[in-house]
Amino acid sequence: MTKTLLATALLAAAGLAQAQSATYHVEPTHTFVYFEAKHAGTSTLRGRFEKKDGSVQIDRAAKTGKAEITIDLSSVSTGVGPLDGHLKGKDFFDVASHPSAKFVGDKFVFDGDKVSEVSGTLTLAGKSNPVTLKATGFNCFQSPMLKREVCGGDFETTLVRSQYGLVYGLPGIPDNIRLLIQIEAIKQ
Repeated sequence: MTKTLLATALLAAAGLAQAQSATYHVEPTHTFVYFEAKHAGTSTLRGRFEKKDGSVQIDRAAKTGKAEITIDLSSVSTGVGPLDGHLKGKDFFDVASHPSAKFVGDKFVFDGDKVSEVSGTLTLAGKSNPVTLKATGFNCFQSPMLKREVCGGDFETTLVRSQYGLVYGLPGIPDNIRLLIQIEAIKQ
């Protein structure tokens, strides 16, 4: 009898640990990918990508996760139409040949139950390189409107654009590009 109770308790505990693994779908109206680059050593050029999609799996008990985020590069927006057109062309993103960028993160670092870092691979312009996104904020909450859990935060990294073959304008336009990601995702 004691062995049966112990086995039942272990199975229940294992089930609780697995129950903490959840999949979240990226909520596009609360998720943005921004970039910043110095313009010829003067002001900072800022832009963002309007269209993105993806999902995140998080297991807070196991301290693991996986993120897959796809960015539609044709949705680049700097607020300057001719510049957006130039960024979409062959000098930069070449959206005709490479319409999207994709980040796949499979190494999550936690501080307690909060994600503090996600490392993985960014594929951009047909080249893949390792990227680590540092969280400057992360939280989960029960959305009163959606009646579901929402997790999200702010993440950032610096990309070396020449690693992706994006060399137009070097050195006038710096090689280092700051990437800022604001993300919220809804539990499925």
